[in-house]
Amino acid sequence: MSTPTIRAVSLPDAGTVPALGLGTWYMGERPDRRPTELAALRTGIENGLTLIDTAEMYGDGAAEELVSEAIAGQRDSIYLVSKVVPSHATRRGTVEACQASLRRLGTDYLDMYLLHWRGRVPLAETVAGFEELVQAGLIRSWGVSNFDTDDLDQLASVPGGARAQTDQVLYNLARRGPEYDLLPRCRQAGIPLMAYSPVDHGRLLEHPTVREMAGAKEVTPAQLALAWVLRLPEVFAIVKASTPARVAENRAAIEISFSTNELKQLDQIFPPPSSKEPLEML
Repeated sequence: MSTPTIRAVSLPDAGTVPALGLGTWYMGERPDRRPTELAALRTGIENGLTLIDTAEMYGDGAAEELVSEAIAGQRDSIYLVSKVVPSHATRRGTVEACQASLRRLGTDYLDMYLLHWRGRVPLAETVAGFEELVQAGLIRSWGVSNFDTDDLDQLASVPGGARAQTDQVLYNLARRGPEYDLLPRCRQAGIPLMAYSPVDHGRLLEHPTVREMAGAKEVTPAQLALAWVLRLPEVFAIVKASTPARVAENRAAIEISFSTNELKQLDQIFPPPSSKEPLEML
Protein backbone atom coordinates (compact mmCIF):
# COMPACT_ATOMS: atom_id res chain seq x y z
CA MET A 1 0.00 0.00 0.00
CA SER A 2 1.42 3.36 -1.03
CA THR A 3 1.69 6.23 1.46
CA PRO A 4 -0.65 9.16 0.71
CA THR A 5 1.20 12.28 -0.34
CA ILE A 6 0.50 15.84 0.70
CA ARG A 7 1.43 19.21 -0.74
CA ALA A 8 5.16 19.91 -0.80
CA VAL A 9 7.02 23.15 -0.08
CA SER A 10 10.10 24.07 -2.11
CA LEU A 11 13.50 24.56 -0.48
CA PRO A 12 16.34 26.75 -1.77
CA ASP A 13 18.44 23.72 -2.77
CA ALA A 14 15.64 22.57 -5.13
CA GLY A 15 14.52 19.93 -2.67
CA THR A 16 11.05 19.74 -1.17
CA VAL A 17 9.53 19.07 2.23
CA PRO A 18 5.97 18.07 3.17
CA ALA A 19 3.83 21.09 4.07
CA LEU A 20 2.69 19.46 7.32
CA GLY A 21 4.65 17.30 9.71
CA LEU A 22 4.81 15.80 13.16
CA GLY A 23 6.36 17.57 16.15
CA THR A 24 7.75 15.69 19.13
CA TRP A 25 8.23 18.28 21.88
CA TYR A 26 7.41 16.66 25.28
CA MET A 27 7.07 13.23 23.67
CA GLY A 28 8.99 10.17 24.83
CA GLU A 29 9.23 11.38 28.42
CA ARG A 30 6.59 9.14 30.05
CA PRO A 31 6.74 5.35 29.67
CA ASP A 32 2.98 5.01 30.21
CA ARG A 33 2.33 7.18 27.15
CA ARG A 34 4.88 5.51 24.88
CA PRO A 35 2.52 3.03 23.14
CA THR A 36 0.03 5.78 22.30
CA GLU A 37 2.75 8.18 21.15
CA LEU A 38 4.27 5.50 18.92
CA ALA A 39 0.85 4.79 17.46
CA ALA A 40 0.36 8.50 16.82
CA LEU A 41 3.65 8.86 14.94
CA ARG A 42 3.00 5.72 12.90
CA THR A 43 -0.53 6.88 12.06
CA GLY A 44 0.88 10.15 10.81
CA ILE A 45 3.43 8.41 8.60
CA GLU A 46 0.74 6.12 7.18
CA ASN A 47 -1.30 9.20 6.26
CA GLY A 48 1.46 11.10 4.50
CA LEU A 49 2.83 13.13 7.42
CA THR A 50 6.34 11.93 6.72
CA LEU A 51 8.09 15.06 8.03
CA ILE A 52 9.16 14.45 11.65
CA ASP A 53 10.78 17.21 13.72
CA THR A 54 12.69 16.45 16.90
CA ALA A 55 15.69 17.76 18.85
CA GLU A 56 18.44 16.59 21.16
CA MET A 57 16.92 18.83 23.86
CA TYR A 58 13.51 17.14 23.85
CA GLY A 59 13.53 14.89 26.89
CA ASP A 60 17.34 14.85 26.80
CA GLY A 61 17.19 12.63 23.73
CA ALA A 62 14.09 10.65 24.73
CA ALA A 63 12.05 12.09 21.84
CA GLU A 64 14.72 11.04 19.35
CA GLU A 65 14.68 7.51 20.77
CA LEU A 66 10.89 7.42 20.41
CA VAL A 67 11.17 8.55 16.80
CA SER A 68 13.75 5.83 16.15
CA GLU A 69 11.26 3.19 17.19
CA ALA A 70 8.43 4.77 15.23
CA ILE A 71 10.30 4.98 11.92
CA ALA A 72 12.03 1.59 12.14
CA GLY A 73 11.91 -0.13 8.77
CA GLN A 74 10.71 2.92 6.86
CA ARG A 75 13.49 5.47 7.21
CA ASP A 76 13.72 6.07 3.46
CA SER A 77 10.18 7.48 3.36
CA ILE A 78 10.77 9.93 6.25
CA TYR A 79 11.97 13.54 6.11
CA LEU A 80 13.81 13.69 9.42
CA VAL A 81 14.76 16.94 11.17
CA SER A 82 16.64 17.37 14.45
CA LYS A 83 18.26 20.30 16.22
CA VAL A 84 21.47 21.14 18.08
CA VAL A 85 21.34 23.31 21.20
CA PRO A 86 23.45 26.51 21.09
CA SER A 87 25.81 25.35 23.85
CA HIS A 88 26.90 22.45 21.61
CA ALA A 89 27.12 24.51 18.43
CA THR A 90 30.87 24.95 18.02
CA ARG A 91 32.27 23.32 14.88
CA ARG A 92 33.36 20.19 16.72
CA GLY A 93 30.41 20.27 19.10
CA THR A 94 27.92 20.46 16.23
CA VAL A 95 29.43 17.38 14.61
CA GLU A 96 29.49 15.45 17.89
CA ALA A 97 25.93 16.45 18.79
CA CYS A 98 24.71 15.33 15.38
CA GLN A 99 26.47 11.99 15.72
CA ALA A 100 24.81 11.48 19.12
CA SER A 101 21.41 12.34 17.64
CA LEU A 102 21.97 9.89 14.80
CA ARG A 103 22.74 7.12 17.29
CA ARG A 104 19.55 7.83 19.23
CA LEU A 105 17.53 8.02 16.03
CA GLY A 106 18.98 4.80 14.67
CA THR A 107 19.86 6.32 11.31
CA ASP A 108 22.99 7.32 9.45
CA TYR A 109 21.77 10.69 8.20
CA LEU A 110 19.38 13.58 8.84
CA ASP A 111 17.46 15.27 6.07
CA MET A 112 17.85 18.59 7.86
CA TYR A 113 19.73 19.75 10.96
CA LEU A 114 18.88 23.03 12.69
CA LEU A 115 20.52 25.34 15.19
CA HIS A 116 17.81 25.43 17.86
CA TRP A 117 18.22 29.12 18.69
CA ARG A 118 20.90 31.79 18.56
CA GLY A 119 23.59 31.41 21.22
CA ARG A 120 27.04 32.79 22.02
CA VAL A 121 29.00 30.56 19.65
CA PRO A 122 29.98 32.50 16.51
CA LEU A 123 27.73 31.57 13.62
CA ALA A 124 30.76 30.87 11.43
CA GLU A 125 31.69 27.96 13.72
CA THR A 126 28.23 26.45 13.60
CA VAL A 127 28.00 26.80 9.84
CA ALA A 128 31.43 25.18 9.48
CA GLY A 129 30.13 22.26 11.55
CA PHE A 130 27.01 22.00 9.40
CA GLU A 131 29.05 22.04 6.21
CA GLU A 132 31.38 19.38 7.57
CA LEU A 133 28.36 17.20 8.31
CA VAL A 134 27.04 17.74 4.77
CA GLN A 135 30.38 16.76 3.28
CA ALA A 136 30.47 13.63 5.45
CA GLY A 137 26.96 12.66 4.33
CA LEU A 138 25.60 12.80 7.89
CA ILE A 139 23.09 15.55 7.02
CA ARG A 140 21.61 16.48 3.67
CA SER A 141 20.87 20.10 4.53
CA TRP A 142 20.74 22.51 7.44
CA GLY A 143 18.86 25.52 8.71
CA VAL A 144 18.13 27.57 11.80
CA SER A 145 15.39 28.05 14.34
CA ASN A 146 14.15 31.13 16.20
CA PHE A 147 16.22 33.50 14.02
CA ASP A 148 14.93 37.02 13.43
CA THR A 149 15.80 39.14 10.40
CA ASP A 150 19.01 40.56 11.87
CA ASP A 151 20.14 37.05 12.81
CA LEU A 152 19.54 35.88 9.25
CA ASP A 153 21.46 38.86 7.89
CA GLN A 154 24.41 37.97 10.11
CA LEU A 155 24.14 34.33 9.10
CA ALA A 156 24.22 35.22 5.41
CA SER A 157 27.44 37.20 5.95
CA VAL A 158 29.50 34.22 7.13
CA PRO A 159 31.08 31.68 4.75
CA GLY A 160 28.44 29.19 3.70
CA GLY A 161 25.74 30.97 5.68
CA ALA A 162 23.57 31.58 2.63
CA ARG A 163 22.96 27.83 2.34
CA ALA A 164 20.40 27.78 5.16
CA GLN A 165 17.25 25.99 3.98
CA THR A 166 14.66 27.16 6.53
CA ASP A 167 14.00 29.19 9.66
CA GLN A 168 11.78 27.43 12.18
CA VAL A 169 9.81 30.01 14.17
CA LEU A 170 6.77 30.46 16.38
CA TYR A 171 3.96 31.48 14.03
CA ASN A 172 0.20 31.22 14.43
CA LEU A 173 -2.96 33.35 14.43
CA ALA A 174 -2.13 34.89 17.80
CA ARG A 175 1.56 35.47 17.02
CA ARG A 176 1.82 37.09 13.63
CA GLY A 177 4.97 39.14 14.19
CA PRO A 178 6.99 37.29 11.51
CA GLU A 179 4.67 38.69 8.84
CA TYR A 180 6.07 42.21 9.21
CA ASP A 181 9.63 41.67 8.01
CA LEU A 182 10.80 38.10 8.64
CA LEU A 183 8.42 36.40 6.25
CA PRO A 184 9.04 38.94 3.44
CA ARG A 185 12.80 38.62 3.96
CA CYS A 186 12.62 34.82 3.76
CA ARG A 187 10.28 34.99 0.77
CA GLN A 188 12.75 37.19 -1.08
CA ALA A 189 15.57 34.73 -0.34
CA GLY A 190 13.46 31.72 -1.29
CA ILE A 191 13.67 30.31 2.25
CA PRO A 192 10.40 28.85 3.58
CA LEU A 193 9.37 29.37 7.17
CA MET A 194 8.84 26.27 9.31
CA ALA A 195 6.06 27.15 11.77
CA TYR A 196 5.90 25.57 15.20
CA SER A 197 3.08 25.72 17.78
CA PRO A 198 0.44 26.50 15.11
CA VAL A 199 -2.34 26.19 17.71
CA ASP A 200 -0.37 28.26 20.26
CA HIS A 201 -0.03 25.39 22.73
CA GLY A 202 -3.78 24.88 22.67
CA ARG A 203 -4.72 28.43 23.59
CA LEU A 204 -6.29 29.14 20.22
CA LEU A 205 -8.65 26.20 20.66
CA GLU A 206 -10.66 28.11 23.26
CA HIS A 207 -10.82 31.44 21.44
CA PRO A 208 -14.47 32.38 20.75
CA THR A 209 -13.88 33.55 17.17
CA VAL A 210 -11.86 30.45 16.29
CA ARG A 211 -14.53 28.22 17.77
CA GLU A 212 -17.37 30.09 16.05
CA MET A 213 -15.75 30.04 12.62
CA ALA A 214 -14.70 26.42 13.02
CA GLY A 215 -18.29 25.49 13.83
CA ALA A 216 -19.58 27.36 10.80
CA LYS A 217 -17.04 25.58 8.56
CA GLU A 218 -17.78 22.22 10.21
CA VAL A 219 -14.16 21.74 11.22
CA THR A 220 -12.48 21.67 14.62
CA PRO A 221 -10.77 24.73 16.15
CA ALA A 222 -7.41 22.94 15.84
CA GLN A 223 -8.00 22.27 12.15
CA LEU A 224 -8.93 25.89 11.52
CA ALA A 225 -5.86 27.28 13.32
CA LEU A 226 -3.56 24.87 11.53
CA ALA A 227 -5.14 25.48 8.14
CA TRP A 228 -4.64 29.23 8.61
CA VAL A 229 -0.88 28.72 9.03
CA LEU A 230 -0.81 26.44 5.98
CA ARG A 231 -2.60 29.02 3.79
CA LEU A 232 0.77 30.41 2.65
CA PRO A 233 2.72 28.39 0.04
CA GLU A 234 6.08 29.37 1.57
CA VAL A 235 5.22 28.06 5.05
CA PHE A 236 5.28 24.50 6.30
CA ALA A 237 4.25 23.49 9.79
CA ILE A 238 4.92 20.92 12.47
CA VAL A 239 2.34 20.07 15.10
CA LYS A 240 2.57 17.65 18.00
CA ALA A 241 -0.19 15.08 18.34
CA SER A 242 0.10 12.41 21.02
CA THR A 243 -2.80 10.23 19.88
CA PRO A 244 -3.77 8.69 16.53
CA ALA A 245 -7.13 10.52 16.62
CA ARG A 246 -5.46 13.91 16.97
CA VAL A 247 -3.06 13.07 14.14
CA ALA A 248 -5.99 12.27 11.87
CA GLU A 249 -7.65 15.54 12.88
CA ASN A 250 -4.52 17.54 12.05
CA ARG A 251 -4.00 15.72 8.75
CA ALA A 252 -7.42 16.84 7.53
CA ALA A 253 -6.49 20.50 8.07
CA ILE A 254 -4.39 20.58 4.92
CA GLU A 255 -7.55 20.27 2.83
CA ILE A 256 -9.23 23.34 4.41
CA SER A 257 -9.34 26.70 2.60
CA PHE A 258 -10.63 30.14 3.52
CA SER A 259 -12.79 32.69 1.77
CA THR A 260 -11.63 36.28 1.48
CA ASN A 261 -14.27 37.31 4.01
CA GLU A 262 -13.15 34.67 6.49
CA LEU A 263 -9.56 35.86 6.27
CA LYS A 264 -10.70 39.47 6.76
CA GLN A 265 -12.68 38.43 9.83
CA LEU A 266 -9.65 36.70 11.31
CA ASP A 267 -7.51 39.75 10.53
CA GLN A 268 -9.91 41.90 12.53
CA ILE A 269 -9.63 39.68 15.61
CA PHE A 270 -5.95 38.78 15.15
CA PRO A 271 -4.51 41.85 13.40
CA PRO A 272 -1.33 41.50 11.36
CA PRO A 273 1.62 43.51 12.71
CA SER A 274 1.83 47.17 11.76
CA SER A 275 5.41 47.55 13.01
CA LYS A 276 8.42 45.44 13.92
CA GLU A 277 7.81 43.04 16.82
CA PRO A 278 10.52 41.03 18.61
CA LEU A 279 10.51 37.41 17.51
CA GLU A 280 8.71 35.34 20.12
CA MET A 281 9.83 31.92 21.33
CA LEU A 282 8.20 29.11 23.28
